[in-house]
Amino acid sequence: MELAVRTGGPLSEENVRFNVYTGIELDAGASGRLSPTSAQLGLEPPRYCGQCGRRMIVQVVPDGWWAKCSRHGVVDSVLLGRR
Repeated sequence: MELAVRTGGPLSEENVRFNVYTGIELDAGASGRLSPTSAQLGLEPPRYCGQCGRRMIVQVVPDGWWAKCSRHGVVDSVLLGRR
């Protein structure tokens, strides 16, 4: 997965079960791994929690974004080196 945080949270690599752009379970087959073109280019923040598939609260700011899952916490583009 392109967006993975080693410190835990909604995009923690070891716990990712859902596509963070579509919310589709990754075990659902190849269609679950597809991401929108804008996401592949790094222009789109994640919209779904990678651990539970819930829709996250996303705030886009001029120099990046942050996303919050009600169960698994906040991830910020700063943590991913995207700012």
